[in-house]
Amino acid sequence: MRQPTILLIDPTHYDVSYSINPWMDPARWASDPLGMHRSAVTAFESLRTALLAAGFAVEVAQGTAGQPDMVFPANAAVVLDGRALLARFRYPQRRGEEAPFARIFEDLRLRGLLSEVSLLPEGCYQEGAGDCIWDATRGHFWAGFGPRSTRAAADAVSAYFDRPVVALELATEQSYHLDVCFCPLSGGEILYYPPAFTAESLVALRRRVPASQRIEATEADLRHFSVNAVNLHDQVVMTRTTPHLRSELGQRGYRLHEVDLTPFMLSGGGAYCMTLRLDRSSAGVSTAGEEGGEQAAA
Repeated sequence: MRQPTILLIDPTHYDVSYSINPWMDPARWASDPLGMHRSAVTAFESLRTALLAAGFAVEVAQGTAGQPDMVFPANAAVVLDGRALLARFRYPQRRGEEAPFARIFEDLRLRGLLSEVSLLPEGCYQEGAGDCIWDATRGHFWAGFGPRSTRAAADAVSAYFDRPVVALELATEQSYHLDVCFCPLSGGEILYYPPAFTAESLVALRRRVPASQRIEATEADLRHFSVNAVNLHDQVVMTRTTPHLRSELGQRGYRLHEVDLTPFMLSGGGAYCMTLRLDRSSAGVSTAGEEGGEQAAA
């Protein structure tokens, strides 16, 4: 079995020079760009160290000048069973990432880390694993739509991977991607921030996840980007979190690796945004008889 593997993008070209979500703060970055960049490099290295300590192999690819948000590769593709479905970005500020990410993924394919790299249909916005998260416990994807990805993208993902997709409509610009407000954990729990979802989506979520496996995040947890976490077995890598969430996860047996990712939070990203898991597998999961196996619009 291959070691769990994470893709990171080197932060050499990272900055915060525009705003396409409510968290982005270019003015704060501009107040001390050299100091902010030094802090970002330090934070990146701390994240890499935490991921290695949690049990991941780490692949680091180079970014592209003028594409600062490439440092968030979670948005670049959905990956399952060695197959990568490349993202199409809604905002023009990020569309320049598509070609360099395609080259990165082709290199990963040539090196045997992926078996196939494919494109979404034209006109179908879908921003990668940030808006389409695999739930190994339930054997389906959860797909966010609204602020960035389209509802039709959930159907495209389902058709490509031949796996069920449960679509959840996001209700706020703060939770512009699903990964900001939603995190499946290895024990079957779902960590999520309820106000981020429409009423219909909360019904769909709660119908599939029993109350004992639902962990409700607070507004403070969301603000700390603590829901935007990376999980492997009992290890959780996340931004410096709140006493509430530290206690809740600890009581459930999770061991936290907390990292100061403040420079990246200025662009609206945390630990999950900065990573892309390359080795996820649907092996052992049946498409027949799954609860929630249908593509559910919410």
